[in-house]
Amino acid sequence: MRILWLKNELLHPVDKGGKIRTYNMLKHLGQDHQITYLALAPRGVDPACIASAEEYCDRLVTVEWEPAGRSGPGFYFDLARNLGSPIPYAIHKYRTDRMRGAIRTELARSRHDLLVCDFLTPSINVPRPLSIPSLLFQHNVESSIWRRHYENENSRLRKAYFYTQWRRMTAYEGTAIHWFDSVVAVSSTDRDFMRKEYGGARVYDVATGVDADYFKPAGGAIDPFGVVFCGSMDWMPNDDAAFYFFKSILPKIEEEIPDITFTVVGRNPSSRLRALARTNSRLIVTGAVDDVRPYVDRGACYVVPLRVGGGTRLKIFEAMAMGKPVVSTSLGAEGLPLASGEDLLLADDPVSFARAVVRILSERSLAERLGATARARVNDRFGWDSVTAEFAEICERTVFDGPKSQAA
Repeated sequence: MRILWLKNELLHPVDKGGKIRTYNMLKHLGQDHQITYLALAPRGVDPACIASAEEYCDRLVTVEWEPAGRSGPGFYFDLARNLGSPIPYAIHKYRTDRMRGAIRTELARSRHDLLVCDFLTPSINVPRPLSIPSLLFQHNVESSIWRRHYENENSRLRKAYFYTQWRRMTAYEGTAIHWFDSVVAVSSTDRDFMRKEYGGARVYDVATGVDADYFKPAGGAIDPFGVVFCGSMDWMPNDDAAFYFFKSILPKIEEEIPDITFTVVGRNPSSRLRALARTNSRLIVTGAVDDVRPYVDRGACYVVPLRVGGGTRLKIFEAMAMGKPVVSTSLGAEGLPLASGEDLLLADDPVSFARAVVRILSERSLAERLGATARARVNDRFGWDSVTAEFAEICERTVFDGPKSQAA
């Protein structure tokens, strides 16, 4: 197949879940198929990020753009300007005539068998109707993320904003999945939601993979009281999770394990999280690191205290591949075929979550059993080669069936 792959960012540095999933999948797809990767690239992007694209595509097409800031007058002006739009801000901020024009040009100039829209956000620039089959690679149910932000927010103003964005995202997402011939979700939970709530007839699911040769136990010294959480900290659900663990769960663990430490590993931590780390020695915030493995390897327990989010959790599989016992909320492990008490421990309130962490830190036999089972599970079922083969099969089926009629 000749695949035109659309994404709103280059993949290097490969430093967050969506990039990791796409990077590994494209590396394996590229062994048998031809990939043209068309992406937004911010002005002044590191040339190394462009040069590295040869690792995952045969041809790179970039569209220069200026990404919206996350604070400051310009950011709040954009938010205010979006208030009257039916399109949620998380989608609208990527709207650009340059990207739409580049897609049209590429479709006219080159022969492609399939267009893949990676995440929902590039869909705002996909022209319709399309003359070739198309597939939406849906890493999350985006509306669910905004709903959970709304449900967990205490500020009345922010709660009202999240409600508006949730309703707009629901409307946009429910419409957009029908623009594509097939949709691939990353969990059966997300697949079933889109089938039931949005009436998606051709929605499939493909599991998340993990590179178990890269993520493996290093055999180094373990901090017996060290708890670790990894993630892109500029993603709101991860910031919420870290803050929730520190404020609501860590104090309960301290009552039984006074030497507990909580290490948060990931790029762009929020100012409130950094401020907490400056005043409390129990909290260690690393910011961006070149390699998360040493931090995970030193930890005695890996936690995923997510209250907001969607899709599947690559970080859980990476920690499991390294033989780490994991404690997660049910939401944090949502969509993963894992059993509580066998593969990991699940807990959904501060008291039970703290109790689960204390058990792992106090009961060596439990920690060793969970770690060994976790490592074996990901080795047996979730290698990228088998995951990509499933994805490729859906792509081929979509091409064979041909494009459906789409209204402009």
